[in-house]
Amino acid sequence: MDNQTTSLEFSHLPVMLSEVLKISQPIPEKIFIDCTFGGGGYSKEILKYSNTSVHAIDRDKKTFSMAKELEKKFPQRFKFHQIKFSQLDTILKKSVDGVIFDLGLSSIQLDDLDRGFSFKSHKRLNMTMGLNKVSALEAINNLSETNLKLVIKFLGDEKEASKIARNIVKYRRVKKISNTADLVKIIEKSKKKNFSKKINPCTKTFQALRIFVNKEITELIYGVINATKQLKPGGKITIVSFHSLEDKIIKYFFSNFSKNKSRPSRYFPESESLKDALFDEYKNKVFKPSKEEIEKNYRSRSAKLRYAVRSNNKFEYPQDLIKRFKKYLDLEAINV
Repeated sequence: MDNQTTSLEFSHLPVMLSEVLKISQPIPEKIFIDCTFGGGGYSKEILKYSNTSVHAIDRDKKTFSMAKELEKKFPQRFKFHQIKFSQLDTILKKSVDGVIFDLGLSSIQLDDLDRGFSFKSHKRLNMTMGLNKVSALEAINNLSETNLKLVIKFLGDEKEASKIARNIVKYRRVKKISNTADLVKIIEKSKKKNFSKKINPCTKTFQALRIFVNKEITELIYGVINATKQLKPGGKITIVSFHSLEDKIIKYFFSNFSKNKSRPSRYFPESESLKDALFDEYKNKVFKPSKEEIEKNYRSRSAKLRYAVRSNNKFEYPQDLIKRFKKYLDLEAINV
């Protein structure tokens, strides 16, 4: 393991760890899937409980060496898989007791400026998490002005998407956009001068590009569907999200596929509304990091944790979830 990877590993702090453990309740013989291994924070803590086992996944190749060290330490209880969320249903034939997602970028990714996730970097545009087909460099230089506008507007919630997209295309007609510094200049020039001092003017555009390049919405939707399919009755799916679109998807999924979903009519038989419920009654409770955690780990400040409990019902594919967020799935499917 190289020195850079080692230092990045120790700088990564798992978000809301105590809350995740309280919800997951690791006890002997329980099986968990850690969907974002990262620095291994959740996996390592769960493995401290005797006879628990963890299957961890991560698309980022930088996590491979750290995961292999844990496999050596727990050869019978820990297994690592280099795959994406959407491939979750390929790793285990048996049902599990808990599935955990942490949807934020890890410090391993953010602190490595060579990867171009941060607008503080002056390196080559990249933003790939791993197992990607395209990079931010390809997207920013090849997407049409219309598609750039849609990506920045809907995946970044950026009000000035049209102007930013127009200036990106204008710039690249003269010179290829090759690094983060070029893109930062274009965005800052495009934004109104009275932009918020609390949020960097580049934040939303960088978020949008990162989501698009990694197909994060597609991976999240198919990931939570596969995770739910993998859960035992009574098993828990726990998700830590970091931006409003992620939270919107999670809230919709848990609320609309639970036993306490509102019936379309009081005349509609209750049994009909419950027979395909994937989750027990969902309380719509949102957990947020404590002040103490935010002081220790400032990157946790925007985190929201939601969880749901798998019902006894047979798994029925939640097609309505796909329909509800089809706009975003179609957007991420645009060819570059």
